[in-house]
Amino acid sequence: MENSKEKSSWKSGMAKNITFIVTKDCQLACKYCYLVGKNSKERMSWEVAKQAVDYVLCREDEFSEESVIWDFIGGEPFLEIGLIDRICDYIKVELFKRNHHWFDAYRFSFSTNGINYHEEKVQQFILKNKEHLSIGVTIDGTELKHDLNRMYKASGRGSYKDVVRNIPLWLSQFPNAGTKVTISSADIPYIKESVLHLYSLGIHEVNINCVFEDVWKSEDDVLFEEQLMMLADAIIDNGYYRDYSCSFFGEHLGKPLDCKLQNQNWCGAGMMLAVDAMGNFYPCTRFAQYSLRNKKAWIIGNIHDGIDKNKLRPFLTLDRCTQSTKECIDCEVASGCAWCQGENYDAADTPTIYQRSTAICKMHKARVRANNYYWNRLFRKLESEDGQC
Repeated sequence: MENSKEKSSWKSGMAKNITFIVTKDCQLACKYCYLVGKNSKERMSWEVAKQAVDYVLCREDEFSEESVIWDFIGGEPFLEIGLIDRICDYIKVELFKRNHHWFDAYRFSFSTNGINYHEEKVQQFILKNKEHLSIGVTIDGTELKHDLNRMYKASGRGSYKDVVRNIPLWLSQFPNAGTKVTISSADIPYIKESVLHLYSLGIHEVNINCVFEDVWKSEDDVLFEEQLMMLADAIIDNGYYRDYSCSFFGEHLGKPLDCKLQNQNWCGAGMMLAVDAMGNFYPCTRFAQYSLRNKKAWIIGNIHDGIDKNKLRPFLTLDRCTQSTKECIDCEVASGCAWCQGENYDAADTPTIYQRSTAICKMHKARVRANNYYWNRLFRKLESEDGQC
């Protein structure tokens, strides 16, 4: 994950996101994982990957964004590091041969569980591509919180020790990288100590979010708010706000939104392109079958026949108000309330992408209350410090 300064300076952040689902296998069986159909059989072949790259690069007019992120996911993408290395080499050669406008405007992006980060093939790949790499390692916090959800599928053993040993190596290579933390009902009590633990490991940017699925119990929002307020106190009292960030707190969170002036869709489904082992195209990986509990995959084409624009068209008309309830549209704290287009589709009463899931509503409102507390306390502290100068 790049930091915000790098994003803003690199081609204005206007990048096409193209995702290769290189494998549906993973060493772990995380309890909160939305990938319900993970398996060891569906692995991308070189032939499919090459045709996907050729399809995109042959259509420079259609894929006209000024830069591109080639994203590799699984399962665990580094299980297929040999294939990924070959794909990336091919992309670089083809960009040069075609004098493509993406020639020096690309990133290879990964979100990894970090277990085999230290292996020689992975490290060779990193060394070769380091100037064009973004790698986020997922570590959920303290050993207790991490191992509560992120355990090996075969043994049920927690994976914390195998991940944390690779954090110093990762940070030495990507010192500004952030980690991604997921919160579900069971691990709410460990939020504060987990964020502080990640800071202690040298991770300065903690990207943290609640799962979008309908898993929340009564009183979860109360416990969530308490944890965030305690975290706010710790960040302010210990001065972490100067050099560290936590995405739970933001200055623009919790304000009303206008349907004309502030009506953007939250996610990029439809603007992105994902391809799986069979060569099928999706508007986002969350519309592939292994990501869906209740609905059929939303395939928008394949590497042989191309993209069916009629199947893609609904995504291009999405905005906040067309898929939100009146309660969401009129909400006084609407800003920062996220949604996942794939979860909207999966949880909807019918096969539609225009029904917004509201399972996260009470958690968002709790976050807003804690966020207000954080900024009020921080501004008071900064004002008092200014007065002492």
